[in-house]
Amino acid sequence: MPNLRPVAGEPRRVSASSRQAVEGTMRRHRPDYWLIVLTILLLAIGLVVVYSIGPALSATRGEGSGTNYVVRQLVAILLSAVAFLVTSRVPLRVWRKWQWALLGLAILGTIVALLTPVIPNYPAHRWIRIGPLSLQSVEALKFALLITVSGFFALQAKRGELKDARKTLYPILVVLLVVGLLVAGVQSDLGSMGVIAVMFAVMAYVAGLPMRRMALIGLIALVGVVLLISSTPYRRARLNTYLNPASSCQTTGYQACQALIAIGSGGMFGLGVGKGAQAYGYLPEAQNDSIFAIYAEKFGFVGAVLLAGLFVTLFARLRMIAERAPTLYSRLVVVGILAWLSTQTIINIGAMIGLLPLKGITLPLISYGGTSVLFVGAALGLAFQVSHYTSFTSRQLPNKGRGDYESSHDRGRIGRSYHPDLSRRP
Repeated sequence: MPNLRPVAGEPRRVSASSRQAVEGTMRRHRPDYWLIVLTILLLAIGLVVVYSIGPALSATRGEGSGTNYVVRQLVAILLSAVAFLVTSRVPLRVWRKWQWALLGLAILGTIVALLTPVIPNYPAHRWIRIGPLSLQSVEALKFALLITVSGFFALQAKRGELKDARKTLYPILVVLLVVGLLVAGVQSDLGSMGVIAVMFAVMAYVAGLPMRRMALIGLIALVGVVLLISSTPYRRARLNTYLNPASSCQTTGYQACQALIAIGSGGMFGLGVGKGAQAYGYLPEAQNDSIFAIYAEKFGFVGAVLLAGLFVTLFARLRMIAERAPTLYSRLVVVGILAWLSTQTIINIGAMIGLLPLKGITLPLISYGGTSVLFVGAALGLAFQVSHYTSFTSRQLPNKGRGDYESSHDRGRIGRSYHPDLSRRP
């Protein structure tokens, strides 16, 4: 085998044959267990917050026992653990084989949600309700799009057709248009549509889609967002509230103002678990969209910084796995997961502290809600599987204008030495 190790500190160009030699020596090894540790920590924090506000939510809504919320969240976490185990063990090639079936089921679920009768507290057609159980269809759609779009871009890159507008750009625009009509248009979930759009954009960039094509997609998306906001009264009201929050604290800006009150009440170290008044009907969706404000009320500025640090560490681990992924497809999957979770976190926290307009979107692994916890766990299981096959080095695929180099990452190695074992690669 040729000597592929670069001189320390000096990135060098790697030929196609050398790159194939490197990628042919990947085998299963010790995975990145920090993913599991960080996921458990974030789930535990969310469970503590849900437990602390459960009695207040039950008392406000007249639901009896205050333990029902934490019990449901525990069940959701157990299901998420099962999903994590399944996705971490089923090879990526199997998910890729069934990607269109997954997308079809997700779209079918979205249509079923549109036909499901709404309830007064949640008037949008976003949930499939079967008795006491409910499933938010857009979470399944995110997972399915993650698998499908990664496979599509990897296939187009392999064929050398990424620059072909008819074969790559137009299909992506059609998918974005259909998803946008379903999610942002009919379901009125502009926040989730924003997360999906960022996933598409990041995966397209990493795959090597020309920047001019990406700029065109971005321009079309921007026009669509402007039209969606300007054509809907409540979205215009939210934008006005974002620009002038103090002017509408008793009307459209009520949630934003109450969130800031909750965060401000926490001070430096917080009021403590079991204390605080915002969950007693003052802050809407205290267990879901507004859970960061409740967390800050109980654990203060220091706790908020620690929570943000855990999220940043999780995203850094995902970025490292993506850099060292053995194939373009596995890299795109992890990059899509990173874009999904980081964008959703930024939108949720940014809305609570007043930096972004309010959107009805959960904080990953923290918010109460089985569907979000389930599919985030499933996505992290895919990333954990890829971490079994990461290389010693961090490489960029040959995308024109974005480099074709290999840089050393010896001090961050994961696992032992490699030998050829292609049968066990994802």
